[in-house]
Amino acid sequence: MILPNLDQQPIVQSNQISMPGAMLDYTKTILQKVSFDVKLFTRELRKAISNLLPSEIEELKIWLHFFIVDKPELEPTLVLLKA
Repeated sequence: MILPNLDQQPIVQSNQISMPGAMLDYTKTILQKVSFDVKLFTRELRKAISNLLPSEIEELKIWLHFFIVDKPELEPTLVLLKA
């Protein structure tokens, strides 16, 4: 009988972040940095939607509404969050 090696650490996927909200915070940072370009912003927002948890997407929606108040060129990107 072969026993598993208990000394090994569990494998963690590279796209998983264990700290709650870390991915959402990272997403906000990226979106702020690329907000000068609508095309880049849209691309990063699409990535965020595919990577975040549903509850984090809801938080992102709220944050985006406040973030784009003075950036009307980004307003059309809110459509991505309604789908």
